[in-house]
Amino acid sequence: MRQGKSSTGGFFDQKMAQSYDEKNSRLSPISDGLHFLTRLVLAQLPANSRVLCVGVGTGADIFALASDRPDMSFVGVDPSAEMLEVARNRLTEAGVMDRCQLVEGYVDDVADGSFDAVVSLFVAHFVLREDRPAFYRAIHDRLAPGGRFVSAEISGNLDSPEFPAMLEDWKQVQTLMGANEQSLGALGETLRNVLGVVGPANTEELWREAGFELPVPFYQAFMIRGWHAQKAGA
Repeated sequence: MRQGKSSTGGFFDQKMAQSYDEKNSRLSPISDGLHFLTRLVLAQLPANSRVLCVGVGTGADIFALASDRPDMSFVGVDPSAEMLEVARNRLTEAGVMDRCQLVEGYVDDVADGSFDAVVSLFVAHFVLREDRPAFYRAIHDRLAPGGRFVSAEISGNLDSPEFPAMLEDWKQVQTLMGANEQSLGALGETLRNVLGVVGPANTEELWREAGFELPVPFYQAFMIRGWHAQKAGA
Protein backbone atom coordinates (compact mmCIF):
# COMPACT_ATOMS: atom_id res chain seq x y z
CA MET A 1 0.00 0.00 0.00
CA ARG A 2 1.29 3.47 -0.83
CA GLN A 3 2.66 5.50 2.05
CA GLY A 4 0.15 8.02 3.36
CA LYS A 5 -2.93 6.50 1.77
CA SER A 6 -5.90 8.27 3.29
CA SER A 7 -8.98 6.92 5.04
CA THR A 8 -11.09 9.73 3.57
CA GLY A 9 -11.66 8.40 0.05
CA GLY A 10 -13.17 11.17 -2.08
CA PHE A 11 -13.96 13.41 0.90
CA PHE A 12 -11.82 16.32 -0.37
CA ASP A 13 -13.79 16.82 -3.59
CA GLN A 14 -14.55 20.04 -5.48
CA LYS A 15 -17.30 21.11 -3.07
CA MET A 16 -15.09 20.56 -0.03
CA ALA A 17 -12.11 22.26 -1.68
CA GLN A 18 -14.12 25.41 -2.36
CA SER A 19 -15.45 25.65 1.22
CA TYR A 20 -12.39 24.33 3.07
CA ASP A 21 -10.74 27.66 3.87
CA GLU A 22 -14.00 29.28 4.95
CA LYS A 23 -14.75 26.46 7.40
CA ASN A 24 -11.20 26.41 8.76
CA SER A 25 -11.22 30.18 9.27
CA ARG A 26 -13.52 29.57 12.23
CA LEU A 27 -10.58 27.90 13.97
CA SER A 28 -8.02 30.50 12.95
CA PRO A 29 -6.80 31.07 16.55
CA ILE A 30 -5.70 27.42 16.60
CA SER A 31 -4.16 27.34 13.12
CA ASP A 32 -2.53 30.75 13.53
CA GLY A 33 -0.93 29.69 16.80
CA LEU A 34 0.28 26.43 15.29
CA HIS A 35 1.77 28.23 12.28
CA PHE A 36 3.44 30.77 14.58
CA LEU A 37 5.14 28.01 16.57
CA THR A 38 6.07 26.13 13.39
CA ARG A 39 7.89 29.23 12.13
CA LEU A 40 9.82 29.37 15.42
CA VAL A 41 10.73 25.68 15.24
CA LEU A 42 12.04 26.18 11.71
CA ALA A 43 13.63 29.59 12.30
CA GLN A 44 17.18 28.22 12.08
CA LEU A 45 16.79 26.54 8.70
CA PRO A 46 19.59 27.54 6.33
CA ALA A 47 19.18 30.05 3.53
CA ASN A 48 17.44 28.75 0.41
CA SER A 49 15.86 25.86 2.30
CA ARG A 50 13.59 23.39 0.54
CA VAL A 51 10.41 22.50 2.44
CA LEU A 52 8.04 19.63 1.70
CA CYS A 53 4.42 20.20 2.77
CA VAL A 54 2.64 16.85 3.04
CA GLY A 55 -1.13 17.15 2.69
CA VAL A 56 -0.71 20.72 1.47
CA GLY A 57 -4.44 21.16 0.84
CA THR A 58 -5.19 24.71 -0.25
CA GLY A 59 -1.70 25.94 0.60
CA ALA A 60 -2.11 27.39 4.10
CA ASP A 61 1.16 25.93 5.40
CA ILE A 62 3.11 27.35 2.47
CA PHE A 63 1.61 30.79 3.04
CA ALA A 64 2.52 30.62 6.73
CA LEU A 65 6.21 30.07 5.90
CA ALA A 66 6.63 31.90 2.60
CA SER A 67 5.72 35.33 3.95
CA ASP A 68 8.64 35.33 6.40
CA ARG A 69 11.16 33.49 4.23
CA PRO A 70 11.34 34.75 0.62
CA ASP A 71 14.37 32.49 0.12
CA MET A 72 12.43 29.26 0.80
CA SER A 73 11.11 27.00 -1.94
CA PHE A 74 8.32 24.50 -1.49
CA VAL A 75 6.98 21.21 -2.76
CA GLY A 76 3.38 20.56 -1.76
CA VAL A 77 1.87 17.11 -2.18
CA ASP A 78 -1.80 16.19 -1.80
CA PRO A 79 -3.98 13.39 -3.24
CA SER A 80 -6.84 15.78 -4.03
CA ALA A 81 -6.60 17.47 -7.43
CA GLU A 82 -9.42 19.79 -6.38
CA MET A 83 -7.55 21.02 -3.31
CA LEU A 84 -4.39 21.51 -5.36
CA GLU A 85 -6.30 23.58 -7.91
CA VAL A 86 -7.40 25.95 -5.14
CA ALA A 87 -3.84 26.04 -3.78
CA ARG A 88 -2.38 26.82 -7.21
CA ASN A 89 -4.80 29.70 -7.74
CA ARG A 90 -4.16 31.15 -4.29
CA LEU A 91 -0.38 30.84 -4.56
CA THR A 92 -0.39 32.40 -8.02
CA GLU A 93 -2.48 35.34 -6.83
CA ALA A 94 -0.09 35.85 -3.91
CA GLY A 95 2.94 35.83 -6.21
CA VAL A 96 4.68 32.84 -4.61
CA MET A 97 3.83 30.08 -7.09
CA ASP A 98 7.17 30.64 -8.83
CA ARG A 99 8.93 29.00 -5.88
CA CYS A 100 6.40 26.20 -5.42
CA GLN A 101 5.84 22.83 -7.03
CA LEU A 102 2.54 21.02 -6.45
CA VAL A 103 2.34 17.24 -6.77
CA GLU A 104 -0.89 15.25 -6.94
CA GLY A 105 -0.35 12.10 -4.90
CA TYR A 106 1.16 10.89 -1.66
CA VAL A 107 4.46 11.42 0.10
CA ASP A 108 6.10 8.53 -1.77
CA ASP A 109 5.43 10.35 -5.05
CA VAL A 110 8.07 12.90 -4.04
CA ALA A 111 11.79 12.24 -4.57
CA ASP A 112 13.54 11.47 -1.30
CA GLY A 113 16.55 12.71 0.61
CA SER A 114 16.74 16.40 -0.23
CA PHE A 115 14.45 18.50 2.00
CA ASP A 116 15.56 20.73 4.85
CA ALA A 117 12.14 20.37 6.49
CA VAL A 118 8.89 18.48 6.15
CA VAL A 119 5.68 20.04 7.48
CA SER A 120 2.52 17.96 7.82
CA LEU A 121 -0.27 19.66 9.76
CA PHE A 122 -3.69 18.08 10.38
CA VAL A 123 -2.81 15.13 8.12
CA ALA A 124 -1.56 12.06 10.00
CA HIS A 125 -4.94 11.19 11.55
CA PHE A 126 -6.27 10.70 8.01
CA VAL A 127 -3.67 7.98 7.41
CA LEU A 128 -4.88 4.46 8.18
CA ARG A 129 -3.30 3.05 11.35
CA GLU A 130 -1.69 0.17 9.46
CA ASP A 131 -0.09 2.66 7.05
CA ARG A 132 1.17 5.09 9.68
CA PRO A 133 4.62 3.46 10.17
CA ALA A 134 5.32 3.62 6.41
CA PHE A 135 4.02 7.21 6.30
CA TYR A 136 6.52 8.39 8.91
CA ARG A 137 9.36 6.38 7.37
CA ALA A 138 8.66 7.96 3.98
CA ILE A 139 8.86 11.41 5.55
CA HIS A 140 12.13 10.52 7.29
CA ASP A 141 13.56 9.30 3.97
CA ARG A 142 12.77 12.60 2.27
CA LEU A 143 14.70 14.71 4.76
CA ALA A 144 18.31 15.65 4.29
CA PRO A 145 20.60 14.83 7.25
CA GLY A 146 19.78 17.29 10.00
CA GLY A 147 16.40 18.12 8.43
CA ARG A 148 13.41 18.87 10.64
CA PHE A 149 9.96 17.31 10.73
CA VAL A 150 6.98 19.25 12.11
CA SER A 151 3.60 17.57 12.46
CA ALA A 152 0.27 18.10 14.19
CA GLU A 153 -2.58 15.63 14.32
CA ILE A 154 -5.69 14.65 16.22
CA SER A 155 -4.32 12.45 18.98
CA GLY A 156 -5.78 10.92 22.10
CA ASN A 157 -6.05 7.77 24.16
CA LEU A 158 -9.51 6.67 23.10
CA ASP A 159 -9.81 4.12 25.93
CA SER A 160 -8.65 6.44 28.71
CA PRO A 161 -10.94 7.56 31.57
CA GLU A 162 -10.69 11.18 30.40
CA PHE A 163 -11.69 10.46 26.80
CA PRO A 164 -15.45 11.12 27.28
CA ALA A 165 -14.62 14.64 28.51
CA MET A 166 -12.12 15.11 25.67
CA LEU A 167 -14.83 14.04 23.24
CA GLU A 168 -17.21 16.69 24.57
CA ASP A 169 -14.53 19.33 24.02
CA TRP A 170 -13.94 18.06 20.50
CA LYS A 171 -17.66 18.26 19.76
CA GLN A 172 -17.44 21.99 20.44
CA VAL A 173 -14.69 22.26 17.81
CA GLN A 174 -16.75 20.31 15.31
CA THR A 175 -19.82 22.44 16.03
CA LEU A 176 -17.81 25.54 15.09
CA MET A 177 -16.89 23.76 11.86
CA GLY A 178 -20.58 23.28 11.03
CA ALA A 179 -21.10 19.66 12.07
CA ASN A 180 -24.72 18.48 12.27
CA GLU A 181 -26.30 16.46 15.06
CA GLN A 182 -25.83 13.18 13.22
CA SER A 183 -22.10 13.64 12.73
CA LEU A 184 -21.68 14.86 16.31
CA GLY A 185 -23.46 11.76 17.57
CA ALA A 186 -21.11 9.55 15.56
CA LEU A 187 -17.95 11.48 16.46
CA GLY A 188 -16.55 8.89 18.85
CA GLU A 189 -17.03 6.17 16.26
CA THR A 190 -15.42 8.37 13.60
CA LEU A 191 -12.32 8.98 15.71
CA ARG A 192 -12.03 5.30 16.54
CA ASN A 193 -12.92 3.54 13.29
CA VAL A 194 -12.78 6.02 10.40
CA LEU A 195 -9.80 8.20 11.23
CA GLY A 196 -6.46 6.75 12.29
CA VAL A 197 -6.37 8.41 15.72
CA VAL A 198 -3.73 7.05 18.09
CA GLY A 199 -2.49 8.19 21.48
CA PRO A 200 0.48 10.54 21.97
CA ALA A 201 2.77 7.77 23.23
CA ASN A 202 1.93 5.68 20.14
CA THR A 203 2.75 8.58 17.82
CA GLU A 204 6.09 9.19 19.52
CA GLU A 205 6.97 5.50 19.31
CA LEU A 206 6.11 5.45 15.60
CA TRP A 207 8.41 8.44 15.06
CA ARG A 208 11.27 6.67 16.86
CA GLU A 209 10.69 3.53 14.79
CA ALA A 210 10.85 5.69 11.64
CA GLY A 211 14.29 6.98 12.67
CA PHE A 212 13.54 10.14 14.65
CA GLU A 213 15.35 9.73 17.95
CA LEU A 214 13.68 12.46 20.00
CA PRO A 215 10.12 13.61 19.16
CA VAL A 216 9.54 16.90 21.00
CA PRO A 217 5.96 17.92 21.93
CA PHE A 218 5.42 21.61 21.21
CA TYR A 219 1.68 22.16 20.85
CA GLN A 220 -1.67 21.05 22.23
CA ALA A 221 -5.19 22.43 21.78
CA PHE A 222 -7.86 19.96 22.92
CA MET A 223 -7.10 16.80 20.87
CA ILE A 224 -4.73 18.51 18.46
CA ARG A 225 -1.13 17.74 19.37
CA GLY A 226 2.08 18.78 17.65
CA TRP A 227 5.62 17.41 17.66
CA HIS A 228 8.89 18.23 15.96
CA ALA A 229 12.05 16.19 15.50
CA GLN A 230 15.34 16.26 13.64
CA LYS A 231 16.84 13.64 11.37
CA ALA A 232 20.26 12.47 12.53
CA GLY A 233 23.37 13.43 10.64
CA ALA A 234 23.53 17.22 10.96
